Amino acid sequence: MKPAVSVFWFRRDLRLQDNAGLFKALQGPHSVLPVFIFDKAILDELEDPADARVNFIHGALLGMQEQLVKAGSTLVVRHGFVKPAFEALCQEYDIRSIYTNSDYEPYARARDEEMSAFFASRSIDFFMFKDQVIFEKAEVVKDDGLPYTIFTPYSRKWRAKITADQLRSLGSEKLVASFYRQKPIELPSLRQLKFKASTISFPAPVWTKEIIKRYKEQRDFPAVAGTSRLSVHLRFGTISIRALAREAGALNESFLSELIWRDFYQMIIWHFPQVVASSFKPAYDAIKWRNDAAEYEAWCEGRTGYPIVDAGMRELNQTGFMHNRVRMIVASFLTKHLLIDWRWGEAYFAKKLLDFDLAANNGGWQWAAGSGCDAAPYFRVFNPYIQTKKFDPELRYIQKWVPEYQALSYPAPLVQHELARERCLKVYGAALKDRKG
Repeated sequence: MKPAVSVFWFRRDLRLQDNAGLFKALQGPHSVLPVFIFDKAILDELEDPADARVNFIHGALLGMQEQLVKAGSTLVVRHGFVKPAFEALCQEYDIRSIYTNSDYEPYARARDEEMSAFFASRSIDFFMFKDQVIFEKAEVVKDDGLPYTIFTPYSRKWRAKITADQLRSLGSEKLVASFYRQKPIELPSLRQLKFKASTISFPAPVWTKEIIKRYKEQRDFPAVAGTSRLSVHLRFGTISIRALAREAGALNESFLSELIWRDFYQMIIWHFPQVVASSFKPAYDAIKWRNDAAEYEAWCEGRTGYPIVDAGMRELNQTGFMHNRVRMIVASFLTKHLLIDWRWGEAYFAKKLLDFDLAANNGGWQWAAGSGCDAAPYFRVFNPYIQTKKFDPELRYIQKWVPEYQALSYPAPLVQHELARERCLKVYGAALKDRKG
């Protein structure tokens, strides 16, 4: 007779502690079978066999497995497409219910709709919970019920709505006795997943109160260790957003604001999923991008002749990380200096960033291009030299990543700033004028 269980389906919440959906599952009537699926629909799209994000996920799963084995349980990890994976699990276990945490991206929503129908056909209850954000979907909206598209009023209502109860820690880690007890099942290796070890290292999932306290003063200087480097952990859920928001709310409003931006972009992609492929402001889809392939390649490789831009791209290529101030600079440069479609830049970041998150990446690129909600105006064109003077005045960041910036071998700028600015204003202005006309 097959054992009756509830399944907790891990996705972007790779931790046992303070996990909303897991907490609910462990309080349910059945013992809980913890499951993770390496989804081929996602993995098959990855080009790099040493993709660091797969390495990160694999490492996080190994860490959870160690905790589960100590509790007399095991993580069940499958590699394949989601529906067949669950069909196989249903053959092995008497699954009465599925618990998971919500994901707001278009692919995830379509997958979950398909799986909801599948589970219903098997008379399996399917429960989803909020975990990766503080407020989701339509929890923070205008008085008329419409979603916000400007951050500042959204942020005000978010702050007015927050309560201590919403930030309280959920003691999922204290309920380990409710996991289904069975012998350890070995996790598939990276090689079995058709990946290999990455040389990129990951920041530890810890933060210091000192960094949070000084965040506002230090966050814009890429040569200073003034940011938390927690974005990859928030992306894959190895730390709790509630725990971080509690610290931020008590120590630094600027740091808390960055967490609110995360919620904002997740809300935007929920209400406006078309932004994945199109400009939030439709008029911007009329821009006639130059899309010069050679210049795009130079940007990707950090050979633009602008040291601050090249430093950022080289940091990204070598570490999977780029400082947020520099992200804005390189994005502005690609879209406005080179007039290359923001979707090209977004796609490159999606391949390289450890902390790649569709909602935030899309929001950031559309902000830089001027096409997004609450975006920088199109006539705001970052001057890389002024940005360098303000945020890397001693050139420490540039010297680290572009040590040859003063050498004869360093390339000349792809375009002169003033000429690029004039060209940008002309092209953007013509597109927006035509659409208005």
